[in-house]
Amino acid sequence: MLLGSVEAGGTKFVCAVGNEDYRIKDSIKFPTTTPEETLGKTIEYFKRFKIDALSVASFGPIDVQYTSKTYGFITNTPKPGWKNVDFVGLLKKALEIPIFFTTDVNGSAFGEYTVAQLFNEKIKSLVYLTIGTGVGGGAVIDGEILGTKGHPEMGHVYLKRHPADVDFEGICPFHKDCLEGLAAGPSIKARTGIAGEKVALDDKIWDVLSYYIAQAAIQQTLILRPDNIIFGGGVISERLLKKVRRDFEKLNNGYIEIDDLENYIRMPRVENNGSATLGNFALAFNELQK
Repeated sequence: MLLGSVEAGGTKFVCAVGNEDYRIKDSIKFPTTTPEETLGKTIEYFKRFKIDALSVASFGPIDVQYTSKTYGFITNTPKPGWKNVDFVGLLKKALEIPIFFTTDVNGSAFGEYTVAQLFNEKIKSLVYLTIGTGVGGGAVIDGEILGTKGHPEMGHVYLKRHPADVDFEGICPFHKDCLEGLAAGPSIKARTGIAGEKVALDDKIWDVLSYYIAQAAIQQTLILRPDNIIFGGGVISERLLKKVRRDFEKLNNGYIEIDDLENYIRMPRVENNGSATLGNFALAFNELQK
């Protein structure tokens, strides 16, 4: 059995072929350009293999509601040329196989959940938050991705301002000072004039970001009570997560008992940003069993 994975990002596409053991047999990366060129390359790649099913984890917003007329579409995205693109429809017409469609962060969340099950970890639920160019979140509860009417938009929740950050407007074009507006990678450069990877490790901006990211962890803890909260994305490092755990403890103030905070708030188990690919293999396999 061969399973396909598409991790569709706003900058690049990562396509891979694997088996039911979630092992990658082949993969390819190429830039995200126009829908015609990018999806054409995707179709051309998978036609080289006789895959049985495919899962797509895409940038969004996307329509994941099966009964919707625009199911499988990338909808109101700000990415030029990609608004209202029938992503799943084009792939299905060309490949004629079962296709599962979800967000990029849901794919990562499901990959992390799958790994936990493979290693017999006692994890029934988790939240995955990615803090990078944008901020997104997904949750898996008892093997099901959270969301029926649509996918969660955890990156756009509102936050309490850090005292040292009250004058920063926020970069989100919709909400200004939501989580994405205050903690996404571009917000670092908007404040400091320096790209995040070049900012000194002892710069106070990391305390500001930690405060916001810890609030996101508190929100998900109080709403969903997951077994794990996993942070990925280019902004996240173990050094930053140490600050996040510190701020989480202050904000929680002993209200919710957390047995092992270092394990509860953690980086991905799957190395080399491979969570979404592994998750896609598992979701493609599930789609094939329906």
